[in-house]
Amino acid sequence: MRQAGSIGHGIGSVRHSAEHGFGSLRRSAEHGFESLRHSAEHGFTLIELLVALMIFAMLAAAGVLLLGNSVSAEAQIKLRLDDMAAVQRASGALAADLGQAVPRISRTEAGTLAPAFWSHREGESQPILQFVRGGWDNLGDLPRPSLQKVEYWVRQGRLERRTYAQVDGAAGDEPAALLTGVGDVALRFRDSSGDWRDEWVPTQPDLMPRAVEMTVTRTGEPPVTLRFLVGPGPAEKQEGVPANG
Repeated sequence: MRQAGSIGHGIGSVRHSAEHGFGSLRRSAEHGFESLRHSAEHGFTLIELLVALMIFAMLAAAGVLLLGNSVSAEAQIKLRLDDMAAVQRASGALAADLGQAVPRISRTEAGTLAPAFWSHREGESQPILQFVRGGWDNLGDLPRPSLQKVEYWVRQGRLERRTYAQVDGAAGDEPAALLTGVGDVALRFRDSSGDWRDEWVPTQPDLMPRAVEMTVTRTGEPPVTLRFLVGPGPAEKQEGVPANG
């Protein structure tokens, strides 16, 4: 009987402990739900809002910085591509003009004779190059020759190309700017002997160089050196020697 009583007492203790444990779990769950409901009803705290706003501000600042860098890089690339295109256009114009140069003596607006090919380095008052080229297309079938007098100037920081509707005695057209930001243009000329000269002073009025080297120095850019072949011209006459000898 004593053993049965002990067993009953133990079962009662176990039941009491289980009931107490389940009651504690139920109270903890109810307390947790109460806390969640309380937080949901009252929203975030001020510290939580400040932290969230700070994180959002950091993300927004990073996005703006990234976008600004992308726009700046795109602008720099566009400027560089535009500059390269301008150099290529200027090089193409010079190559086309010099490659079709002809030994044609012309007359200025004042009526004086000018050599077939001449160059000056007297500042902005004179063109750096003047010559006559052939192959001037006449798509509009206008009453004009196929020859064209061409000048290249360096004025007010621009490399300009100026043409004439007539080879002799005509006024020049409005110049077209090929390059901007030009600080200096240095020229060299290759003669029939293969030597390079810093100046072209022909010994005969129809004498032309074999090639022209142009070094263009521009603001904020490295110098660009361009070389062009010049159309064929007469041989240089020697003293007492015929031109074809």
